[in-house]
Amino acid sequence: MMPAPFKHKIFLVDDHPLVREWLANLIHQQPDLLVCGEAETAPDALQSIGTEKPAVAIVDISLKNSSGIELIKQLGEIHPQVLVLVLSMHEEAHYAERALRAGARGYIMKRETSTKVIEAIRRVLAGKTYVSEAVAENMTTRLVKGRGAVSGSAVELLSDRELEVFEMLGQGLGTRQIAETLRVSIKTIQAYCARVKDKLHVSNATELLREAIRWNESKTPR
Repeated sequence: MMPAPFKHKIFLVDDHPLVREWLANLIHQQPDLLVCGEAETAPDALQSIGTEKPAVAIVDISLKNSSGIELIKQLGEIHPQVLVLVLSMHEEAHYAERALRAGARGYIMKRETSTKVIEAIRRVLAGKTYVSEAVAENMTTRLVKGRGAVSGSAVELLSDRELEVFEMLGQGLGTRQIAETLRVSIKTIQAYCARVKDKLHVSNATELLREAIRWNESKTPR
């Protein structure tokens, strides 16, 4: 009897069940790939990945009550052998740059074809880097012309954690809710908000909230 073919284990981290179902169906069609587990939050992902020990974790940047960027950093510290491929709705180059700086090996858009997604997985498995063509073009433009010439957004000056807090404000969460979600003190969140206000040159909490809502709306796919 022929031995069963070796299959690379893939773990899915996304807070949309339909996305996970689509990915699982796609991956299970491949003779050398299998989905070994799924999670919709960062804490669940960390725990399950430690048990399943996948070769690749496919991670969305926007997770339920957590940040995909922070998860990527945690995976690099706790499970450095796990390769991370980001599957995101965000085409903005700065998201890809943040993900790659955090330790991701690839960044692909959710609107890409199934063939491209599989290509990205295989490229990451081969020890290479994969970035969606549109995102790569944006990153190249930013590099050639300079970041300010392309977007002029002071949001890019924010650290990953500051951006996470800023986005949560734009989603309607208060400082107490953000503190509970990130498991830090309210004073810590207030300090983040103060630094964000300084970097965005806004004078009060109302202006900060307005900018946060505007930012969230600007990156929502049309």
